Amino acid sequence: MWVNAIAAVSSMVVFVLGLKVMRDGLDGMASGRLPSILKRLVRTPTRGILTGTFVTMLTQSSSAVTAICVSMVSSGTMIFRDAVGVVLGANVGSTITPQILTLNLWGLMIPFLILGGVGYFSRKASLRSPSLAIIGFSCIYIALQAFSTASTPFAEEDWFARFLLFAGQSSLVAALFGAVASAIFQSSTAITVMTMTFAAEGLIPLSGSIAIVLGANVGTCVTSVVAAMGQRREAGQVALAHVILNVAGVLAALPLLHLFTHFVAALENDPSRQVADAHTLFNVLSTLVLWPVVNLYARFIQWLYPASREEA
Repeated sequence: MWVNAIAAVSSMVVFVLGLKVMRDGLDGMASGRLPSILKRLVRTPTRGILTGTFVTMLTQSSSAVTAICVSMVSSGTMIFRDAVGVVLGANVGSTITPQILTLNLWGLMIPFLILGGVGYFSRKASLRSPSLAIIGFSCIYIALQAFSTASTPFAEEDWFARFLLFAGQSSLVAALFGAVASAIFQSSTAITVMTMTFAAEGLIPLSGSIAIVLGANVGTCVTSVVAAMGQRREAGQVALAHVILNVAGVLAALPLLHLFTHFVAALENDPSRQVADAHTLFNVLSTLVLWPVVNLYARFIQWLYPASREEA
């Protein structure tokens, strides 16, 4: 059992490192232009949402995109209302990787690793960032499969089964677990993918898996809160908007979890895809609900946490 535990932990470490390598590669392809891209494209709420979605799809880090928004608002290069749209879009963009990882891409992994390695060690600087992204994605996919294999024997352990069953049957406990785990890993993607694996193995019921994923959205708010510390109050407004958006969405969804679970189960038979679909649907629906009233929501946050007179 200790061998499986070490293998499972190692797999998650490789997964998180692979996620970071992929993000670094994708960010390198943008050559540090993300702040200027955000500044140019977020002049309306709709454009802000679309930009936030697209940029997060590229960087695969809603936390990083939100932190950039916090920094830009603090420096005065972006106004708070524009940042709210980007934050909404970032939640949607973070759902892409779990969806991709549900596909059967085993046949591409070895060629991807070879292609990435050749490109990274070539003399062409323009190939290094794309190669990093390819290597990172390959590591993510392989680590996910390894984690699935290593975690399967835990289902035979009574204490582990009881813990997962308890977390799975209590939606509030499951959501809190997802929030804490996401805050620790600083990646809702990692927690979502881990939950997808447990659901596929039948270790957690679908309702509990969805609750964990919902809670993981809240855990990612820690990055924006930390980024806003010591900054102008307008930067704090971005962090507060992010926290209230995700917390309110989870609190609204938990009473409807039973209905939402049945709806997701009717769309797909594969438990892993069901969790990924729930993650996507929740974030898309949360964004669509606020889309028509983004400016009103921004004014509410400004009323709740007003800027100081010196900043106004």
